[in-house]
Amino acid sequence: MIDLHCHMLPGIDDGSPDLSTSLAMARIAIADGIQVTACTPHIYPGLYENEADGIATAVSQFREALEREALDLTLTYGADIQIVPELLAGLRRGTHPTLNKSRYFLFEPPHHTVPVRFHESIHDTVAASYVPVITHPERLTWLDNEHYPWFVQAAQAGAWIQVTSGALTGRFGRQAQYWGERMLDDGLVHILATDSHDPHHRPPVLSEGRAVAAKWLGEAEADRLVTQRPQAILDNRAPAEVPPPPMLDPSAPKPQKAPNKRRSWLSKLFGDD
Repeated sequence: MIDLHCHMLPGIDDGSPDLSTSLAMARIAIADGIQVTACTPHIYPGLYENEADGIATAVSQFREALEREALDLTLTYGADIQIVPELLAGLRRGTHPTLNKSRYFLFEPPHHTVPVRFHESIHDTVAASYVPVITHPERLTWLDNEHYPWFVQAAQAGAWIQVTSGALTGRFGRQAQYWGERMLDDGLVHILATDSHDPHHRPPVLSEGRAVAAKWLGEAEADRLVTQRPQAILDNRAPAEVPPPPMLDPSAPKPQKAPNKRRSWLSKLFGDD
């Protein structure tokens, strides 16, 4: 499996605070079956002033530490880039790294505030031949039935959707689990990732999300979520060359829930379309 969103680099943001923690996270990832991890620290002006050169240096140093410990985990990098006015300019000048130097980059909406230029940012980056991968929309506190169509529209406009593996098992609460399940059920999700920050509360475990996805969408689509589409990103393949999720595939039947599947109780609260 391939994890394209992980805060494993030591001491660079709100993820791992030190090398020993990072090594513990790497061991968990390997045990979980993750073979490639993208180290993606936050870029958030005024809070996390990371840039591509510094991230690349930190990855190189961490890679050497993994080799000393004989830990077989392949590293690449990108960044979890907050929606800010200079986002596109940063991508163009190379200070805001894309995933594995591809056209794909992690696009982080604010957690607690509805972004003012969400659609414009999607349009501008897609028009500039980038592919924004929207991170953890299921965990945004402002996500509701009014704003859910924003992510459908974003995917239709060329963005990719990344759901957090642990959200599907309830690690982030019932509301995030509901929205993650709904996005899976609607066939909206392109990839799963761990968004891991530590070994305990937010560990780099991808298999738990894959197992949930397999129950909702079947083994083939579950594999696309954690292996095939992430590999396509690493290979910088054009989106048109990659099998889309069911919602965006006109030839695919609408995803059907298996008889033993049901949405969480929050469907009664938010509505079940």
